[in-house]
Amino acid sequence: MRTSALITDFYELTMMQGYWLKGHNPQVVFEMFYRTNPFDGGYVLFAGLNDLIDKLQELSFDEEEIAYLASLGIFRAEFLQYLSTYRFSGDIYAIAEGTVVFPNEPLLRVHTSLIDAQLLEGLLLNTLNFQSLVATKASRMVLASRGGDVLEFGLRRAQGSDGALSASRAAFVGGCSITSNTLAGKVFSIPVSGTMAHSWVMAFNSELEAFRTYAELYPGSTALLIDTYDTLGSGIDNAIIVGLEEQKKGHSIAVRIDSGDLSYLPRVVRKRLDDAGLTDAKIIVSNDLTEAIVQTLVHDEVPIDIWGIGTHLVTGGTHASLNGVYKLAAMENPSGQFVPTMKISNSYEKSTTPGIKQVWRFYDKDGGALADLIGLEGETIEAGVDYIFYHPFNEGDFFEMHTDRYAHFEALLKPVMKGGKRIGPKPELSEIKERGQESLTHFHRTYLRQINPHIYKVSLTERLKRMKMEKLVEQRKKARQY
Repeated sequence: MRTSALITDFYELTMMQGYWLKGHNPQVVFEMFYRTNPFDGGYVLFAGLNDLIDKLQELSFDEEEIAYLASLGIFRAEFLQYLSTYRFSGDIYAIAEGTVVFPNEPLLRVHTSLIDAQLLEGLLLNTLNFQSLVATKASRMVLASRGGDVLEFGLRRAQGSDGALSASRAAFVGGCSITSNTLAGKVFSIPVSGTMAHSWVMAFNSELEAFRTYAELYPGSTALLIDTYDTLGSGIDNAIIVGLEEQKKGHSIAVRIDSGDLSYLPRVVRKRLDDAGLTDAKIIVSNDLTEAIVQTLVHDEVPIDIWGIGTHLVTGGTHASLNGVYKLAAMENPSGQFVPTMKISNSYEKSTTPGIKQVWRFYDKDGGALADLIGLEGETIEAGVDYIFYHPFNEGDFFEMHTDRYAHFEALLKPVMKGGKRIGPKPELSEIKERGQESLTHFHRTYLRQINPHIYKVSLTERLKRMKMEKLVEQRKKARQY
């Protein structure tokens, strides 16, 4: 399906026209990174990459969109003619979707013309920031459940239908097993499921009739919502009646609790079910769950089998966005050489690291991730060598990575698009989800904990650190000249 190239900030188009009219369109390298971890957590699960690649391959302006731009009275006819034939033609290097990543390391590099690179910014950041945020939130929910079954029920609370669809995709990458969003099931092949609403129970003459009717229609996948009237009264009583009737037919049931004390109620419900002989009945809970609530209930050994999570998952909860940015890292000069570029700022954490970069992840002999090292693309990183890891901002902060500490390393940024086309087959979403779960296993639980996580080290090579400082001095000298 075509992606409208109007999904961009307006100033991108005015800058693009300026570059085009002045004949200033060198080859450049932009990179995307984020500055701080969301949710006061220790990591981000990178998501949205393959969705972005699909969109970039189909990015264009149609006749109606060109006519709209013309109606604004700002863009020249010759520039609009150029836009009418626009297709993304650049190269992209990226960390694999589903990988655990950290602040200030490039997650993606775009190699293309300056005009091309500017147009992509809004779409790229919108896709990667939101999906990485939701995937990270989902992974925190799954970790909090200690391997429990987490269902994404966020459609009605998501930011519009497009946000809901993206959130369902990202939540699945983050570890959710099922979505309630039927369209997401069709588009992304995510398993879909649902129980019943309170309105179903209220639409019948009695709660028992509502439960029996549902079980008759959906044998073997019967989940009964027991808190419409009285969870520990008619709700569980009628669920047990229907559960025993279904048990005789060889079917099991589940019961769902959507309100009340989720520490107390499941304990009583579990005992009632077990005493009735329905030991295989599952308990589902929902109702504005957060990872903190899930973790507390699991820690307190509340007998909950399945977690239905919506609002705090698909919206990011207390952290509504990932602060990913897209910055110019290098630009081709008239001699055809790429010159590193650097944004300096009064806030040191907003200064960028110049140059075309690669990220290497170092592992111990057991496969545990030790630290990430950012260096210049083309730097030689080889086994059997001691390395100094320099802090990205603090000049005096560094540590040595000795050969007796690390067993191997890998380069994380790899080519995923060439000339505007995907490289290789598109991975299945289930494969990306599996990568995410596998990636988490390489990190000690102290990096993944919900509260006060250990800070994973992301550092610079000696060569990149030196170049950054030289560039910083050079840029400040230039600024003083004016």
